[in-house]
Amino acid sequence: MRARLSLMLAVALATPLAAQTTPKDQGDRYSGAPHASRSSVLGQNGMVATSHPLATQIALDVLKEGGSAVDAAIAGNAALGLLEPTGNGIGGDLFAIIWDPKSGKLHGLNASGRSPRGMTAAQFRQWVSTKPLSRRDTAGTIPDWGAASVTIPGTVDGWFEMHGRFGKLPMQRILAPTIAYAENGAPVPELIARYWATNTAGFEGLFKEGVVEEIDNMRRVFLPGGKAPAEGEIFKNLDLARTLATIAKDGRDAFYKGTLAQAMDGYFQRIGAPHRLADFAAHKSEWVDPVSTNYRGYDVWELPPNGQGIAALQMLNILEGFDLKAMGRSSADFWHVFVEAKKAAYADRARFYADPAFAKIPLAELLSKDRAARQRAAIDMAKAALTDMPGLPIDSAAKDTIYMTVADKDGLMVSLIQSNYRGMGSGLIPDDGKGATLGFMFQDRGAQFSLDPKHDNSWQPGKRPFHTIIPAFMTKDGKPLLSFGLMGGGMQPQGHAQIVVNIVDFGMTVQAAGDAARFHHDGSTDPEGGPPMTTGGVLEVESGVPVSLVDELKRRGHNVKYSVGPYGGYQAIWRDPVTGVYWGASEFRKDGQAAGY
Repeated sequence: MRARLSLMLAVALATPLAAQTTPKDQGDRYSGAPHASRSSVLGQNGMVATSHPLATQIALDVLKEGGSAVDAAIAGNAALGLLEPTGNGIGGDLFAIIWDPKSGKLHGLNASGRSPRGMTAAQFRQWVSTKPLSRRDTAGTIPDWGAASVTIPGTVDGWFEMHGRFGKLPMQRILAPTIAYAENGAPVPELIARYWATNTAGFEGLFKEGVVEEIDNMRRVFLPGGKAPAEGEIFKNLDLARTLATIAKDGRDAFYKGTLAQAMDGYFQRIGAPHRLADFAAHKSEWVDPVSTNYRGYDVWELPPNGQGIAALQMLNILEGFDLKAMGRSSADFWHVFVEAKKAAYADRARFYADPAFAKIPLAELLSKDRAARQRAAIDMAKAALTDMPGLPIDSAAKDTIYMTVADKDGLMVSLIQSNYRGMGSGLIPDDGKGATLGFMFQDRGAQFSLDPKHDNSWQPGKRPFHTIIPAFMTKDGKPLLSFGLMGGGMQPQGHAQIVVNIVDFGMTVQAAGDAARFHHDGSTDPEGGPPMTTGGVLEVESGVPVSLVDELKRRGHNVKYSVGPYGGYQAIWRDPVTGVYWGASEFRKDGQAAGY
């Protein structure tokens, strides 16, 4: 199976926890859930939650100046591309769910990019066969890094699509704070510094292996003075400042048809990649209808494929038939049925999730309560499944990311996720051919295609790959309730479902729901063409899960281990349906902040 974890987590996951026998050195909360890191943040006029405090403050300033939630989301996202380049940037893709109070409806935006159009599928497979694989790749798959993994970035077009519908302030004002920080510098936080060092060291190794075509641009941008910046060091990115200034002045066409697109075309030609100006010019985001399931009276919303959001809905459909509250979070039954529901949903994810422009996706069947009932009935309460759930065909005709959410005084709410995928992306940073880079790294989303020509997620020209990044939303009785997300590759649908259950079944606040101990199951069959699950995978849990519970899960056949790192990063905004007060949450696993006014 392809390595599911990014370079940045390799070190963290290699060390078992000692905290199982030694109590954590932490204080006690006077009120609220004992496990919560803090109380929820409250505000009446606006709320922002991101994975970096400076990005949160930038977005909040935009709200206070009269900008919409979309304006603030774009400003915060742009800032995160500079401040947290380990997770995102304008070389990546974007998805969003937006609650519009004027229409009383949710709008979905799929701003994911497509594969280059200048090769046939057969030519692409031949080209990939000549590429070296890293030690982390699996034979018969697309390399996780380098030019073969690059798809056209969709983020910039996504910004302008959202801004065209819901923006108020000019784009030059929205991007100005990030441009200023890029020119003047900003200090690097602890966690991001660790990711930075791990990922850039990984790229050096990948270049030596021949996986990444060139390394000089990465070194120039992300290794100032020849090394990754340490915690507290000031990082500047003058090249990115120039790129963002061009976008702010000349609009989205600068990136897809103008000077920036021409520079990217020239760069790909120099490194021998098939991506051309015509591919950028042809790119277009797509407005889509979010899809939902009702879980115990709450409507949970995700975007349809090519993303994996419906896996969370499938999990919730299965779990709805169990009395989770009666089981209790501390019971082995609760954790067992949750993991087994994940395995069932991810078996469907591996088979059916793909670009709907190229494959017929049976959404109605996948989200049906009847299908969930059959999957639920197949769960053995005494034994963990070792393989994909058999006998459930379709009756009608599977990393590194940021998640953020913003709400404004008018009730507009934005659930936004953006990513470069594994680590910092492909390892490739474009330049203008005149001695300057463009200051950002291309994503490696194309590695999520399958090379099997018979698979719905097979690589084809002009096609969007299966995507892991998913925003989420929850409503009740037609009113907006929760804008939320949880980044982290294959963790995301499992994380979304865990958050919903924590709130709905266990009555946790929006902050406590994110701070509670999580599980991460890895090893399900994936949509990229890897081998099927045969040994049940690995169930990773946090230190807050009791040893006695872990022992019982092991007795039922789960391969359980304590680990640090693969549990994603959660941000959320809860809107009180009576008072309209916003409750913001940003969990302790990231360096983020929720703030309101």
